[in-house]
Amino acid sequence: MNTIWIVLPILTLLMFDLGLTLRLEDFTGLARQPRAVVVGLTGQLLLLPLVAFALGEAFSLEPVYYIGLVLIACCPGGSSSNVFSKLAGGDVALSVTLTALSSLITLLTIPVVMGIAVARCGGADAALHLPVGNLVMQNIVLMAVPIIIGCAMRYKWPNVAASIDAVLARLAFPALMLLAGLFFVGHRAEIIANFGQLGACLLALILVAAGTAATMARLASLDSRQRRTIVIEVGMQNAAQAIAMASSPLVFDNEVMAIPAIVYALLMNVVLLTYVAVLRRL
Repeated sequence: MNTIWIVLPILTLLMFDLGLTLRLEDFTGLARQPRAVVVGLTGQLLLLPLVAFALGEAFSLEPVYYIGLVLIACCPGGSSSNVFSKLAGGDVALSVTLTALSSLITLLTIPVVMGIAVARCGGADAALHLPVGNLVMQNIVLMAVPIIIGCAMRYKWPNVAASIDAVLARLAFPALMLLAGLFFVGHRAEIIANFGQLGACLLALILVAAGTAATMARLASLDSRQRRTIVIEVGMQNAAQAIAMASSPLVFDNEVMAIPAIVYALLMNVVLLTYVAVLRRL
């Protein structure tokens, strides 16, 4: 089975569901919470890719995994991060604002960051190349368009949008786990063989990013609810988006490149569920 025909609909539905939860005010949150939004976006758009580049070098990842690592670092968390922020007692309005802004800004930043990553690895593997035009068009069709349609539906038919969101929100996590499971079955030998190195590298990405984000938030004198949200927004990435770009025949057309996103999805949920459990106990 070609898993691309599963990941693309899942990503589209996730982005559509994100649009169903957004309001115009969410895109203007910078005016209400400027320090918190700047800290969050800095962590998502600058800190994460830099950490990924550094860890890729430190762990001496082979080119296809190196690019896969940077790819997951480029993809903001989506609507799932809003759910985790709520469970953690964070600032949900801030979480939604960061999700809204980062989902649009990364349409521009992903081609730039991935271009650097591919150039870094291009000499090692000539088969790895980045069709920038295809990447931009795929992200517009699979991300921007569903978000816009979801936003329009919420504006025009808010009750219908709320009903659809109630269903899709419950399906998001099982759909991601189904996707991870299918990829694991298809590439289990390679995942198992490389899990030690990849697992350590991706766990380091999550912990370093979350720890640095927490430090940045504290230095910016953000309150506890904002700090929790910043940690989750920076530490939680959109695995479905990374898998879609890695495995799409229009972009990298390389399912092996999606393996870091699969391992990341499993580790990310363990780490964040543990984080939420500790916060709720405290």
